[in-house]
Amino acid sequence: MAKKAAGLREVTISRAGDPRIITDCVAVEEPMEVRVNGASFAVIMRTPGADRDLAAGFLLAEDVVRTADEIGTIEYCADVKDEGRDNTINVTVTGAAIARLEVRLGERRQVMMTASCGLCGRRTIESLRARVSAVSGQWTVPASVIASLPDRLRAVQEVFESTGGLHAAGLFDRTGALQLSAEDVGRHNAVDKIVGRTLLAGQHPLEERLLLVSGRTSFELVQKALLAGVPLIASVSAPSSLAIDLAIEAGITLCGFVRGATFNIYSHPHRIGA
Repeated sequence: MAKKAAGLREVTISRAGDPRIITDCVAVEEPMEVRVNGASFAVIMRTPGADRDLAAGFLLAEDVVRTADEIGTIEYCADVKDEGRDNTINVTVTGAAIARLEVRLGERRQVMMTASCGLCGRRTIESLRARVSAVSGQWTVPASVIASLPDRLRAVQEVFESTGGLHAAGLFDRTGALQLSAEDVGRHNAVDKIVGRTLLAGQHPLEERLLLVSGRTSFELVQKALLAGVPLIASVSAPSSLAIDLAIEAGITLCGFVRGATFNIYSHPHRIGA
């Protein structure tokens, strides 16, 4: 049975000094161990759901896999205790990914991550650009389409609506129609779930798509957009300085503070029309 993304907890509400006990809905957060070819690779704190997509997107960001052809199977591990059986997943990689895996295993720090955070600052923009060319997608979208994205994503955030505790990401076409969405305690995870699903479906590069994320836009989120070939990423909050630098280098249009009819464009504004 699939695990739920939300659960119930007993909480005490204090209103005007009058405490009252109620049952409240909260977002679920659990660790997921990602194994690659049987070797433990990372532990990701995530909201259960779309775990296979999350693992695929995470390994793309970590430069273990580069194409869907390098992924064999993605399966939950049966050789673990009951409580970890739905929280341990093994990805079989093939081809050139096997050699990359050995290198990445040697590089990794043995720490628990709070989100699938991509390169985690271990590589510079220059090394990333040496691996991936700039995005394509020389098109424009009206500013009104960008402004409409947060409301369209919020309309499908079912778990956020009941818990208020999850980030979200949405993949849109150039008309602003929502194609795919994901929720998670980590906004990096939400993006990885989308990138992983489209990778496994053989849809990369996503050169005709727009990506919207809740929260701020970090370097890692722009990196994930670049690896998926997304030419435009927007968020309801601010980008970091390194996110802006990478977007400029990679040819990505980066929009922030998308709230109402106004937003900021930090790089490549030529894709935003009147």
